[in-house]
Amino acid sequence: MLRLSVAVAVVTILLKGYAGWLTNSMGLISDAMESFVNLASASFALAMVTIAARPPDAEHPYGHHKAEYFSSGFEGVLIVGAAGAIIWFAVLRLVHPQPIEQLGWGMVLSVLSSVLNGVLAMMLFKAARMHRSIALSADARHLMTDVWTSVGVLVAVAAVALTGWVWLDPVIAIAVGLNIMREGFKLMWRSSQGLMDEALEPESLAALQAALDNYKARAPDGERLRFDDLVTRRAGQRLFADLHMHVPGDWSLQRAARLRDGVEQALMDAVPGLRVTIQLLPLNMEARAVLMEHEGGA
Repeated sequence: MLRLSVAVAVVTILLKGYAGWLTNSMGLISDAMESFVNLASASFALAMVTIAARPPDAEHPYGHHKAEYFSSGFEGVLIVGAAGAIIWFAVLRLVHPQPIEQLGWGMVLSVLSSVLNGVLAMMLFKAARMHRSIALSADARHLMTDVWTSVGVLVAVAAVALTGWVWLDPVIAIAVGLNIMREGFKLMWRSSQGLMDEALEPESLAALQAALDNYKARAPDGERLRFDDLVTRRAGQRLFADLHMHVPGDWSLQRAARLRDGVEQALMDAVPGLRVTIQLLPLNMEARAVLMEHEGGA
């Protein structure tokens, strides 16, 4: 999918670049400049997704899944940089305005490139949900921002042609740059949150709690079970959950382990892709005591 994104980025660069050259419109030129960011970000995302798919090794026993967050952050940095360049050149054009030429063909080429980006963005959103990929999601969001930016540019450039207000063209480009910059900062923020092991979304947490409650209600001697200290995190495409399972102290290890296997399966069924770690504890041992013992050993 990201290879297709790279190919579409090359096509849109050619279409939008030619449209900007034909019309001499700063708005269309700024739109074309963003397509270079699309190409760079899609290429980097492809590299990071390839790294994230590598299996665990001796140096990375938990895998390489967080590589996708670097892709999202890098894309955000590129977007902010491109936005700064667009605003700079737009200010220069505002100081020295120039007329717009051959608007018809320029708008046709820009519309065609926007349709390509829109279709690709929908495909990327679908793939991102399927694979739970922040890299694909970031690329899709960037493309949709590009589509709406292009729509705004086309409407505004048409207004320039109708009114003759040449100064409106660089003002449009400045607005485009500010909008792109906002999206870039949002991507960098999402990337930073992922690198800091953000918890699962509330819907997934509710599903996990419901699965624990249902298992406890259906299991033999379920009233003698207790679950606490549920902690979750997301690392790229991987989802993790850790919790304590308290059982009577007179139970055999085999019996407790069998029930633990059932709980793990129930949680993984509730949230697909989840990896669960459950620590077995006797009912008379509280999590606080376990934490103090661990800290004392450290």
